Amino acid sequence: MARFFGTPDGVHAGQFFIDRRELHDAFVHRPLQAGISGTAAEGADSIVVSGGYVDDQDHGAYLIYTGHGGNDPNTRRQIADQTPDASGNAGLITSRVRGLPVRVIRGRHTGSPFAPPNGYIYSGLYSVTSWWTKKGIDGFQVVQFRLDAIEEQTAVEPAPRVELDPSFRNVTVSRRIRDTAMSRAIKELYGYSCQVCGTQVGAFEGRVYAEGAHVRPLGRPHLGRDDRNNLLCLCPNHHTQLDIGGMYISNDMVAIDANTNDPIEQLRWRRDHRVDSANVEYHRSLWRVR
Repeated sequence: MARFFGTPDGVHAGQFFIDRRELHDAFVHRPLQAGISGTAAEGADSIVVSGGYVDDQDHGAYLIYTGHGGNDPNTRRQIADQTPDASGNAGLITSRVRGLPVRVIRGRHTGSPFAPPNGYIYSGLYSVTSWWTKKGIDGFQVVQFRLDAIEEQTAVEPAPRVELDPSFRNVTVSRRIRDTAMSRAIKELYGYSCQVCGTQVGAFEGRVYAEGAHVRPLGRPHLGRDDRNNLLCLCPNHHTQLDIGGMYISNDMVAIDANTNDPIEQLRWRRDHRVDSANVEYHRSLWRVR
């Protein structure tokens, strides 16, 4: 069966499953052992959250999910670095880039109040809203993903969804726009022209469009600030490229293609506006080892 993105017919959020075989047979999570179902080429269609990694955080409505690799199955501690090109990790990155929904299944474990008392529970569809690399609790490099519950789904039992992160306003599965007063002020400062390419996106009857891009992401775990020292005015293409790790900013404020390390363009600046170098360094550290 081809990889399927979405909730299978006859399955609903909050449904319990006895074991991994039952998940497999219902097409909720096909692998019988792996926690991530996915490949770099296709994307990831489902994950199981079962307390296997010490760096995981489960907040119900959103997850900080550690990718796979480098884990001792006996102690559940990290003993080696993870890499973004491991198959499941690469699949989740592809789902982030393409806006593909991911089925989240929680298994019984003591580390989450949202886990079922036994077996597994299908928690519904989530979207991968960001990913990064960091040094984990055990001192090894881990790949982490933030997944946010897609709105307008049946509430999950046995515990309600809590700890909603107000930094996000959901627009579509694949796109989250943060349009604040500060963001609008930065866009107006630059006349809605991209600081990388200078493009103004034309709209109806002479209107123009740009996006306020936060260099250090808002929301947990990054906790970037919504201020002018953390904002750029970018066209949608360069904003997306910045958000998904395809572009980073050098110390001398040059936009760099992350795949080739070639310069794209020196950032354009207006009077009295600069981005804090600490925010630039933090963004760069998400995908480039310090």
